[in-house]
Amino acid sequence: MLSERISSLKPSPTIALTSKVREMKSKGVDVIGFGAGEPDIDTPEFIKEACYKAMKEGKTKYPPAGGIPELREAISEKLKKINNIEYKPSEIVVTVGAKLGLFLIFFALLDKGDEVLLPTPYWVTYEDQIKLCGGVPVYIRLSPKNNFKLTYEDVKKHITKRTKIIVINSPVNPTGVVFEEEELRKIAQLCVDRNIFIISDECYESLIYDNVNFKSVASFSEEIKKITFTVNSFSKTFSMTGWRVGYVACPENYARIISGLNSQFVSNTSTFAQYGALEALINPESETFIKEVRVLFKKRRDVIVEALKSIEKVEVVKPEATFFIFPNFSYYTEKVGNDVKFSDYLLEKALVAVLPGSVFGMEGFLRMSFALDIEHIERGIERIKLSLEDLT
Repeated sequence: MLSERISSLKPSPTIALTSKVREMKSKGVDVIGFGAGEPDIDTPEFIKEACYKAMKEGKTKYPPAGGIPELREAISEKLKKINNIEYKPSEIVVTVGAKLGLFLIFFALLDKGDEVLLPTPYWVTYEDQIKLCGGVPVYIRLSPKNNFKLTYEDVKKHITKRTKIIVINSPVNPTGVVFEEEELRKIAQLCVDRNIFIISDECYESLIYDNVNFKSVASFSEEIKKITFTVNSFSKTFSMTGWRVGYVACPENYARIISGLNSQFVSNTSTFAQYGALEALINPESETFIKEVRVLFKKRRDVIVEALKSIEKVEVVKPEATFFIFPNFSYYTEKVGNDVKFSDYLLEKALVAVLPGSVFGMEGFLRMSFALDIEHIERGIERIKLSLEDLT
């Protein structure tokens, strides 16, 4: 008999949809996929070359569980320069993507029944990881009327004696918003006062548009830094999704525990992949690559926002970051029953793949990625508009 904890586990809907779209395309079906959670741009050649070089030099053995020293040093320098946070290399653990880093934090901190504050809509994996580790998600429902922004008052009214952690994902997947610095400062201080840990997932920090202000939570003060786990990855910034390199930065006593768990769960992140990640941080070409990708995605963001606004009875909150948008299709989802059925309807009727908002904790919405070229964005939205004629 399987364990009780595994009974609630669900496969990743984003990976499942991506696999389904690829299968359809392999059979010659002209499907347009808005579901992918990864850039459609290849990893820069200089990063791949650094990986090849590492393999040729025999850097294929077990590295330290916490990551190769050179990469931890480079991450430390990056956090100081970009995020204004002083983390020693010994306070950094390289993980198999940010996803494993998050799981290791939950695993290390949560006892059965501990509550985790989860602003909603949320990235799908948080909920399952919390439950797997014995925790109880406490959902803080955010409103599109407030542009899905998290506030101090939202957090305060959800805290109980069992609150152990709050997850702050900013920039946010799936909405693309960036939480306001003033509110985050008040929330972080509240967490200090109430002895609540903060997990700050910052994986989309490089994809911010319109000069929107972003600050890492741990940069606010030393006392806030002591309760914060800063999580990031190379996947989105450098289009390295398949490389599976992420990291956790936190006080050294917690970093030792996470590194120990890392050693028992996976031993280490792939050695030569770490050398590719190292090159991403130290090569001057990276800055140009990041700027070019940001300009490209901003153009796509603008196109998809205007295209969605042209659909009657669809409400749109303009993303400030990421390559996701989270439009409200409630008028149409109710016509077919719910957003899951509506997503199936769009795939069958329009050959357009989207993810239902309910898997992100908010029924009636759709998560749509604009990590595809403008031609496909425009064609995809036009297909959706045509398919909706049968529902009006």
